[in-house]
Amino acid sequence: MSARNILIVDDDNDLREALVEQLSLYDEFETLQADNATTGISAAKSEHVDLLLMDVGLPDIDGREAVKLLRKNGFKAPVIMLTGHDTDSDTILGLEAGANDYVAKPFKFAVLLARIRAHLRQHEQSEDAVFTIGRFSFRPAQKLMVDEKGAKIRLTEKETAILKYLYRAGEKPVTRDVLLHEVWGYNSGVTTHTLETHIYRLRQKIERDPSNAELLVTDAGGYKLVP
Repeated sequence: MSARNILIVDDDNDLREALVEQLSLYDEFETLQADNATTGISAAKSEHVDLLLMDVGLPDIDGREAVKLLRKNGFKAPVIMLTGHDTDSDTILGLEAGANDYVAKPFKFAVLLARIRAHLRQHEQSEDAVFTIGRFSFRPAQKLMVDEKGAKIRLTEKETAILKYLYRAGEKPVTRDVLLHEVWGYNSGVTTHTLETHIYRLRQKIERDPSNAELLVTDAGGYKLVP
């Protein structure tokens, strides 16, 4: 659940496979790949993509045109363009097409990794961020959960903060003390009873059977989200 889906669109098989291999060393990422723009656009529309790595020089459509098409169709996730041309005009064209960043080939993987993480962090704070929790789309900026039928569940600020922190923790349980500190802050004088009350209310909203939680479960003296 905490793994971010990275879609890599590049016709250089060696580079694409090297990126898949390197990103797969990190639990925080899962990868999808395509060797042309048409397949890439299709994957971006049909799959949940958290970040797109798009080559400029693709065999069928210019990568910048592909990004423009995706943006017109409502694709909100960050896009990093990969290019063999490192000129200012080239960068400007890519950014105007809707890309968030430009990385010139050849690049060091560590540099690309830092850029990927930075853009994912920024996006998660933005109005456009949407996360999947069980059967729900979680929209923290709107304090909203939307189920597969489109039914909306309003959340309080604290409920949103609890879900956001647990989502980021992935499948690792978060202790009550850590959650209290992260959501309420150190000197708030809030007790674990307050946290438990918020968890109880959250379960009433998002669980099919609140007395038998399947999404927001108690684990190891704390809580975690189950995908």
